[in-house]
Amino acid sequence: MNYNEVFRIGRIGKPHGVKGELTTHIDDDVFDRIDADYVVLDVDGILVPFFFDEYRFRTDETLLVKFTDIDTTDEARRLTGCDVYFERRLSPSNEGSTLSWAEMVGFSVYDENSRQTVGHVKNFNLSTINTLIEVVTPDGGELLIPVADEIVGHVDVEKRQIIVALPEGLASLNG
Repeated sequence: MNYNEVFRIGRIGKPHGVKGELTTHIDDDVFDRIDADYVVLDVDGILVPFFFDEYRFRTDETLLVKFTDIDTTDEARRLTGCDVYFERRLSPSNEGSTLSWAEMVGFSVYDENSRQTVGHVKNFNLSTINTLIEVVTPDGGELLIPVADEIVGHVDVEKRQIIVALPEGLASLNG
């Protein structure tokens, strides 16, 4: 399994209780869209599937998770800080539903006007009135692109690409 086959949905927090349960912070609504049997954790740079004995929501963005064969606080503590991923092939978006923001992180961004790739999606900033695409440019800079109908044309899932029509001067505003 490699990073192109998964998308990040959260991070493991601290242990909860004494039987191996973990607090897990979730950035994506994948659990609202599908009943998952497992997630994939990045353990020291290696993607490892972890199956659930059970999980339950503590808040809208926090799960309490009990993984199979993680039965003590010490075992659970070893997973603290691990990024949590979900397999793209299991996502409901493969069945025609809309992609989540998290699923598009890593996609390339192609500008129809310049006919060039302007970079790769680093993240989506949802903290402003208008959602912004945070793009890392080939030279290591950052470009913020508003998610607006007149700018974002479409998403090509197979090519893992977001097609945009950048207004003249937008790149220089960010630079």
